[in-house]
Amino acid sequence: MLVQPLTGEFAGMAQMIRRLEVALVTTVDHDGRFHTRPLQTLGIESDRTLWFFTDARSGKAAELLHDARLSLGYGDPRGGRYLAIAGTGRVLRDPKRARSLWTLQQRAYYPRGPEDERLALLCVRVERAESWLAPGRTAHLVAALRARVTGRPATIVGRNFKLP
Repeated sequence: MLVQPLTGEFAGMAQMIRRLEVALVTTVDHDGRFHTRPLQTLGIESDRTLWFFTDARSGKAAELLHDARLSLGYGDPRGGRYLAIAGTGRVLRDPKRARSLWTLQQRAYYPRGPEDERLALLCVRVERAESWLAPGRTAHLVAALRARVTGRPATIVGRNFKLP
């Protein structure tokens, strides 16, 4: 995965994206309904841009021409890590960048390699993001006990971070 040097609040979220790798990408179809599918994150840039491959003729490409808004969800229930991203996406062709993001795994979808005529890039500009780091089952049991004793529900068990 191509990663540029990152600093600031986005650096921690980028590290989580690298570990989780696959995002559930949700776009809005022509009827205003949500359409979600998994995509492998191939690149992360310091300006809060994420890169994916997509089929230039796919539904998501058409949907993004109609409505550029999208969301991404990353999750690791066993590790207690979750990330939700809101942003805008655009589909473009850039053979040089496609070659820099190329992995052998991608040949399953694009047999002609980075020059495959169907291969396009999905560029996502992150506008907002929120992550949750849950400390595990024991912390949840302690929070449940505390809520039972005090009568006040837990707000967040673990840590929560937001990017405006």
